[in-house]
Amino acid sequence: MPEKGDGMTETVSGSARRGKAGRKGLKMERIFTRPGVHPYDDVRWERRDVVMTNWRDGSVNFEQKGVEFPAGWSVNAVNIVTSKYFRGAVGTPQRESSLKQLVDRVVGVYTETGRKHGYFASEEDAEIFDHELKHALVNQVFSFNSPVWFNVGTASPQQVSACFILSVDDTMESILDWYKEEGVIFKGGSGSGVNLSRIRSSKELLSSGGTASGPVSFMRGADASAGTIKSGGATRRAAKMVVLDVDHPDVEEFIETKAREEDKIRALRDAGFDMDLGGRDIVSVQYQNANNSVRVSDEFMRAVESGGPFGLRARRTGEVISQVDAKGLFRKLAQAAWECADPGIQYDDTINDWHTNPETGRITASNPCSEYMSLDNSSCNLASINLLKFLNGDNTFDVERFVKLSELIITAMDISITFADFPTEKIGETTRAYRQLGIGYANLGALLMATGHAYDSEGGRSLAAAITSLMTGVAYRRSAELAGAVGTYDGYARNAEAHQRVMRKHAAANDEIRTLDAVDKSIHGEATKQWRLCLKVGEKNGYRNAQASLLAPTGTIGLMMDCDTTGIEPDLALVKYKKLVGGGSMQIVNNTVPRALKKLGYQQEQIEAIVEYIAEHGHVVDAPGLRLEHYEVFDCAMGERAISPMGHVRMMAAVQPFLSGAISKTVNMPEQATVEDVEKIYFEGWKLGLKALAIYRDNCKVGQPLSVAKKKTEEKVEEAPAPAPAPVVERGPVRTRLPKQRTATVTRFSVGGAEGYMTASCYPDNGLGEVFLKLGKQGSTLAGVMDAFSMAISISLQYGVPLETWVEKFTNMRFEPAGMTDDPDIRMATSMMDYIFRRLALDHLPYETRAELGIFSAEERTAQAAGQDPAALNAEEDVERESLAQSVPVEQPKAKEPEPAAVAHSSTELIESHQGRTADAPLCLTCGTKMRPAGSCYVCEGCGSTSGCS
Repeated sequence: MPEKGDGMTETVSGSARRGKAGRKGLKMERIFTRPGVHPYDDVRWERRDVVMTNWRDGSVNFEQKGVEFPAGWSVNAVNIVTSKYFRGAVGTPQRESSLKQLVDRVVGVYTETGRKHGYFASEEDAEIFDHELKHALVNQVFSFNSPVWFNVGTASPQQVSACFILSVDDTMESILDWYKEEGVIFKGGSGSGVNLSRIRSSKELLSSGGTASGPVSFMRGADASAGTIKSGGATRRAAKMVVLDVDHPDVEEFIETKAREEDKIRALRDAGFDMDLGGRDIVSVQYQNANNSVRVSDEFMRAVESGGPFGLRARRTGEVISQVDAKGLFRKLAQAAWECADPGIQYDDTINDWHTNPETGRITASNPCSEYMSLDNSSCNLASINLLKFLNGDNTFDVERFVKLSELIITAMDISITFADFPTEKIGETTRAYRQLGIGYANLGALLMATGHAYDSEGGRSLAAAITSLMTGVAYRRSAELAGAVGTYDGYARNAEAHQRVMRKHAAANDEIRTLDAVDKSIHGEATKQWRLCLKVGEKNGYRNAQASLLAPTGTIGLMMDCDTTGIEPDLALVKYKKLVGGGSMQIVNNTVPRALKKLGYQQEQIEAIVEYIAEHGHVVDAPGLRLEHYEVFDCAMGERAISPMGHVRMMAAVQPFLSGAISKTVNMPEQATVEDVEKIYFEGWKLGLKALAIYRDNCKVGQPLSVAKKKTEEKVEEAPAPAPAPVVERGPVRTRLPKQRTATVTRFSVGGAEGYMTASCYPDNGLGEVFLKLGKQGSTLAGVMDAFSMAISISLQYGVPLETWVEKFTNMRFEPAGMTDDPDIRMATSMMDYIFRRLALDHLPYETRAELGIFSAEERTAQAAGQDPAALNAEEDVERESLAQSVPVEQPKAKEPEPAAVAHSSTELIESHQGRTADAPLCLTCGTKMRPAGSCYVCEGCGSTSGCS
């Protein structure tokens, strides 16, 4: 590694001293800790039992009792860390049982490596580093990415990176190496990206005289491999990104690849195949294991703008072999994304204009979530800061501590490259030579709301830009100090001029930030100071790291830190699902809401009223006392006041100039959005200087599972009286069919955590004539059996079998699922059948008949206990039930109490229950709950599994 001069390094954190081999280690400063006090001693610890189940079948996924965590950690965070990150066989003495052991295992390796390689000026500085890192981790101030927790300090390879970029050349040997390298990466639970543009197109000849297969054909093999491995079937699915340049002759086939497969899914689904995500027949569909992106150039986008032609070029010679209409090709790109959310778009010239190492090679691809963009055959380790930890009680931002923590994290992340192992030799060589880092943050959306800023506002964007600029400015300034202490990255000398040019671009972008209030101003002032120091120290020392920052999805680690929002995302919704210590769960209004209301000047009584309204409705529209101009502060990614797609794009554009890499984020679009809307977003992304962009239009994909928490479908059908059927004398029973219009009630229920729907339809004279039951997902065996059972019951009722006969047969039947219900009249049920027929009896049989069967409502049981006559309670209700069922119109029918909400098992399902629609998110393969968006990936709140590489 090139050595720098021996002059003193200019640092903010203090003077440096001579280290090993004449270098100067860093002087560390305390941020949160005190001399002589171990950071663990400032934390209140408690023991908990972790039992994680799959709520759909009740099976136990994981169990470990007596684990030790800080008292302030949520149940979710404890469950996820215990099940995913603790090492050792469960039930053995080698199994970790305390967060202290986990943090000691990881931080111990970082500190010892720093000592060994001269990072610290003295032993005291090493101790400060050790204590500060431990304090920050156990107090959820920041977190490393998952591979660090999986691997560091264990007997496994010390892999610390989650994101990898591979390369493929136009040879069969290289293509087969790609398959192998991807497989190794997926097996380790990580993800990779690759650009296939070097592979000859299907319109070009091979040296043997035949026609080349083209990159899309080779994608089939890689897709099948990814689908088979599924990350070893453990913590996450295989995650991959496939990129193709817009001037590749096969680009149109690439663009339409996944859209055509989506048509296949529809056809197979309509033919009766199980095409839900995770269904047994979905595996026959190709290209589903990768995110696809088209890499567009400025030349192409200008041709789109002007309506001109664009040339597609041969891969070997670079000559134009065909021309296309640029606008037409761009339209096809937007059409495919509108149909199935793929492909995304990456802006090649923008990416490479901010590239610090162009002399080594161009940036051609990204990781699966699009935030890491660097050289081929490289990797990046990530860490994210919990921004809400720096918001003081008076709504000021703790700039000083944020600066010092960013220094600490960059130092630790650079140390990790020194001891890290890598999945391939080529990746190891590139990463050690360029030392790419990815510091980022989470909880931006919560921070903005808590400080009274709308996400889609000038104030919100100004605050986000200032924080991002400060973070990256500190990161590169610390990188320059590290270069003075332990040397520049190997490729720096070759790329020094380009690297310094990009640093100046960052600093110039910082000068363009326009602050709007005191909070922005203080952060921006410090950012300006940090960039000035960065340029000065960097010019003298060079830099230790080719890249420093990006914005990752922060899925699992966001849950580990108990963040309300992930990465750069806004709040998903104003209400969330929260697990409780000791079991159970509850719906809560996000803690940022009352904090924001207080910041906006509302009194405590007003705050309580608004929060109560939000808890009931899930949004702020018409909330009592809330001023209209404050509605936008509470806009979320989903719900009554969803942030507009361009609002997300504008936020990305605000922070992009201050990131070495890019941003993991999907721009959600409403179902009614048009292809023209997609074109506009992709075009504006280029104009605004983004590096990458992906969209998702609600309900555009077929293979999305229906949520059992979906809001009840209300049937409001007016009933016309039908004449009684003419009597017919026959030897057998006669079937009396229901009229085409009939009164019906829909009951949503939960038994032992499993939910279902029951629709009961009546004759005009109030006799039950039809029952339909919805259990299990569409196309499943259970759903089919219940459909058949429903038809059998309905036909028998229409042939005159009394309802009480069915009630006698099926009540008290015992089988799983059984247990608690969400029905106040029937608190316990021995089976689904037991519950269903008890509910039908309560709704459709008179009191006398039910009394003989021993079936009573909660009100009737209360009357019995008080010595009253339950029959007296039912006289008026029976008359009313009969009159309501008879006909339409009915004068002012008695208002019924709202049905209790179905049990939600994640925040996504809770949001669905408020919105009355199904969210487009996959079900977790581990615990069965519906996942929530995290950047361009998904994360499970129940167990922390992700669909990406973060």
